[in-house]
Amino acid sequence: MKIIGGTASLPIAEDLSHLLSIDLIKIETKRFPDGELYVRLLGPVENEEIIVIQTTFPDEYIIELFFLLDAVKRAHAKSITVIIPYFGYGRQDKQFKQGEPISAQALATLFSINVDKIITIDPHKDHILDFFTIPAYGISAVESIADHLRTKNINVVLAPDKGALERAQNAAKILNCDVDHLEKTRIDGTTIKITPKTLDVKNKNVAIIDDIISTGGTMATAIRELKKQHASKVYVACTHGLFAGNAIEKLQNAGCDEIIATDTIQSPFSTVKTAAVIAKTIHDFSR
Repeated sequence: MKIIGGTASLPIAEDLSHLLSIDLIKIETKRFPDGELYVRLLGPVENEEIIVIQTTFPDEYIIELFFLLDAVKRAHAKSITVIIPYFGYGRQDKQFKQGEPISAQALATLFSINVDKIITIDPHKDHILDFFTIPAYGISAVESIADHLRTKNINVVLAPDKGALERAQNAAKILNCDVDHLEKTRIDGTTIKITPKTLDVKNKNVAIIDDIISTGGTMATAIRELKKQHASKVYVACTHGLFAGNAIEKLQNAGCDEIIATDTIQSPFSTVKTAAVIAKTIHDFSR
């Protein structure tokens, strides 16, 4: 078994190589003068079980992954498992308007070519896994996030909405604390109040946990409301930190005490590593 790390996920590949004590095959990438991508494997893969790790965000890393898979297949690998830490376009999982593509399904169909197995971390919706035409598995980073929060003396874990409550419940169970979800109440035509459904957060340390933080708008509003209710500290944590635009500024200006994300997308806030949960899954498959 050998590992190949794409440009977007090389730190995860390096961690996984260390945890599993298996070789990491280096790759060469460069851009031609016209901007097209060149990819080359710098090690043998013939008759090997190969793990390719690549987050598919932003778009350029999708192309890199396709080229890596083609190169591995042409080099006669025995089998190919693809680990997609963050599956880009996962939120376009149905037709919201006539004439739209189902982008998640289109990508899943293409990723199923030349591949034996897919693993992704905290897909936006579980039914995305059904889009692949090969065995596809979703694994959770919640335990790793909860482990990081152990030192924060968390009293309450909040889900940003009722639909995300299961994730918050799993984290709260690990942290042995209360759990609730945020509820939006419209005050008037322009004012929305966001409060915990049942719990009082006064003088408590609160962690809001979600799968993705993108623009940060809803999180920032929640932080402000929780601070108004005299929460001692408010942490926001997610698996996939997209942090689009001025999301970080919004969260910090709202009074967030710490922004926590995993390394599925590399950023200054990628303090939670995912290699251990990936290694456990690979170990389970090899039994």
